[in-house]
Amino acid sequence: MTQNNPQMDSETKLILGVDGGGSKTIACLAESDLSGPPRILGVGHGGPSNCRSVGTQQAINQLRLAIEAAFVDAKRQPTEVASACLALAGADRKIEKEQFQQWAKQANLAEAVVVNNDALPVVYAAFPDGVGIGLIAGTGSLAIGRNQDGSSSRCGGWGGLFGDEGSGYSIAVAALRAAAWDEDGRGPSTALRQIWLERLNVKTLNEAIPKLYDPGTDRAEIAAFAPQVFKAADAGDSVASEIIEEAASQLAKLVTTLQQQLQPGTSPLRLALSGGILNNQTSFTNRILEILRQPNHQLIETVIVRDPVQGAINIAADQISL
Repeated sequence: MTQNNPQMDSETKLILGVDGGGSKTIACLAESDLSGPPRILGVGHGGPSNCRSVGTQQAINQLRLAIEAAFVDAKRQPTEVASACLALAGADRKIEKEQFQQWAKQANLAEAVVVNNDALPVVYAAFPDGVGIGLIAGTGSLAIGRNQDGSSSRCGGWGGLFGDEGSGYSIAVAALRAAAWDEDGRGPSTALRQIWLERLNVKTLNEAIPKLYDPGTDRAEIAAFAPQVFKAADAGDSVASEIIEEAASQLAKLVTTLQQQLQPGTSPLRLALSGGILNNQTSFTNRILEILRQPNHQLIETVIVRDPVQGAINIAADQISL
């Protein structure tokens, strides 16, 4: 993918920060001289790169696409950089990290490569010292935190099969389930059924089964229905409201559980929030914070992170200072 790089000079280094999630991948090419914040040179975009949902090879394809686009945007030829941080949804286990490390090595991506899940950079984007808790709710959901002594831990992020509570996918599936129960007559009537029928362009949910179970229908496509659930709740649909309230409760639970693991007792909490659901649904995010402001929790600082790739850039910059 890249040529060996005669680095810019002894002080200024090229670095890469990549944020790969369940719906898109963003790569930023930047330069750092350690005297101030890294300067972004180019930005590239790709499709989903969550290896658990699209597979490792497809994730790598999207990484390559986004990184090459970042070099094009910077009007530079692809070259090996000094440091890269690949922050990827689903890249939590050793085996997954090693697969991406191996690809990065074969592609001459960078002299130093760190692979994280896509949550830790959220913390670094909000708090430069990397101390705090990051909560992500987009297609999937996850909380990750790091304390003063450098210890880190995570909560949630088990994927759409048996986790990702409070995520866009989880909310959409709950709405689909409620619509099915309404159609069966075993659940309360809800506007969600008609909304799903219109979205899927069918007269009954039974007609939608081939589409919904088609291997080509990915999690991001299902999760894209979540905004409709928020609209239904705002319009007074009680079933939609219950789904949203449960999602807020589950996301708050991720944070409080992680806080006890990292900071037992009633230590002040610094919280960074990111992802399509938290960034775009203000009242929902405020409800989560309301739950977290209940007794025994002290929120001293909350930051909405709209560009988590900045955290990946910060981590990459830290690598060249080691």
